[in-house]
Amino acid sequence: MRIIAGELKGRKLDMPADKLIRPTSGKVKEALFSMVGPTLNGAVVIDLFSGTGSLGLEAISRGAKKVYFGEMSKAGVRLTSKNISNCKVEDRCVLIQGDWEYVLNQIHEPADLIFIDPPYKAGIIESCLEKIWQRKLLAADGIIAAEHDVRQELPETVGGFSIWKVKKYGDTLITLYSVLPEDTHR
Repeated sequence: MRIIAGELKGRKLDMPADKLIRPTSGKVKEALFSMVGPTLNGAVVIDLFSGTGSLGLEAISRGAKKVYFGEMSKAGVRLTSKNISNCKVEDRCVLIQGDWEYVLNQIHEPADLIFIDPPYKAGIIESCLEKIWQRKLLAADGIIAAEHDVRQELPETVGGFSIWKVKKYGDTLITLYSVLPEDTHR
């Protein structure tokens, strides 16, 4: 897997040796960044369930000023750390090891873009959205991109977020959430 565009374009990323970490496919990653691309210049990004760090590193390559990577597994933390180091962008990265709740509790600034890409069978995206809302971790004009299996239905609204767009790519859905208009001045 490689970085698709931006200052790190073509940079090869290390991949997991086993199937425990499921990186976002190149096709899905390209489609996702075509949807959220304009929001990245100078952005603060959260890559929750980072795995390889592919999404967060793509965001840095496309102009994000800072990315918080959250990962629970030791293998994922090692892989994300190695990829950050290989890309020589340590100064723009914060890697937090722990479960998703711990990771979100360690972040104290709103993000412009949040990736939520948990293991497909975890069924925790809605809980993540609720915690992000409670902690006010999404900027008023920010976007949350949740990657999930097509069989997993997500609610139209969670907290002060509502679905903005949904795209299907094979067995994968990308659901984009934004802040409800009446909640932009919270």
